[in-house]
Amino acid sequence: MSTIIPNTLSIAGVDPSGGAGVLADIKAMSAVGAYGTGVVTALTAQNTQGVKGIYPIDLSFIKQQIDVLFEDVRIDAVKIGMLGQEAVITTVVDCLSRWQPPHLVVDPVMVAKSGDHLLEKAATAAMREAMLPLATVITPNLPEAGVLLDMRPAETLKEMYGVAEKLRRLMADKEDRWVFLKGGHLPGSDCTDLFYNGDQMVEMPAHRIQTKNTHGTGCTLSAALAGLLPQTDNAIQAAKIAKEYLYKAIARSGDLSVGSGHGPVNHFHAWWKPSL
Repeated sequence: MSTIIPNTLSIAGVDPSGGAGVLADIKAMSAVGAYGTGVVTALTAQNTQGVKGIYPIDLSFIKQQIDVLFEDVRIDAVKIGMLGQEAVITTVVDCLSRWQPPHLVVDPVMVAKSGDHLLEKAATAAMREAMLPLATVITPNLPEAGVLLDMRPAETLKEMYGVAEKLRRLMADKEDRWVFLKGGHLPGSDCTDLFYNGDQMVEMPAHRIQTKNTHGTGCTLSAALAGLLPQTDNAIQAAKIAKEYLYKAIARSGDLSVGSGHGPVNHFHAWWKPSL
């Protein structure tokens, strides 16, 4: 692992409850040993029960946030979260194409845990055709993968293999490009993720934790991965550490008491000890 603390960037929306979006990303990046920075693409009015409103940020200001940051700060990895609109995706793609960060983790945020849609339908093509080819790793869940591929979501591990292969074709034809396909929506008590680069297909099994505190799990995983990739030359190792970190954050989510809906995971489970 590298001894240099990496600088990481979350480009995403703001969840005032702190369970998802930029606020959650900064927590996850910090927890895995990275310095987190953030560019805000949208403001939301939301809590653990759902999204009540979305206020987009002016495109020129999103561009200014990114450019000003890169002009001054060495950015070792970028995590993409909620972008919402086609024009926002295009703006972010243009900026990242110029600055070319070493690692780009794309979480194609489309639907909130509450079921609220966070990506306009017209933006799906821009995500698929413009953003994914730039990515080092993409981290879709099964419903998001279905939308990206215009097919029904996979329902078995065997079907996930085919989905991972199709998603990989949407990325650049380079060995160090990976699909992290999350199996949390599979039925049953086991939820296996796949990590695939066109050659190696790595299964990462886990046992489902029975809890409603799953708000921001996708944000947390992708942000942790962005924080870990610059610290190791082994993407598989980074993916496994990120998954283990998230698993423990979910397992310790009961230590928190935040809202009455889908509560957040415990990003700082390694430091915050339960009360005696």
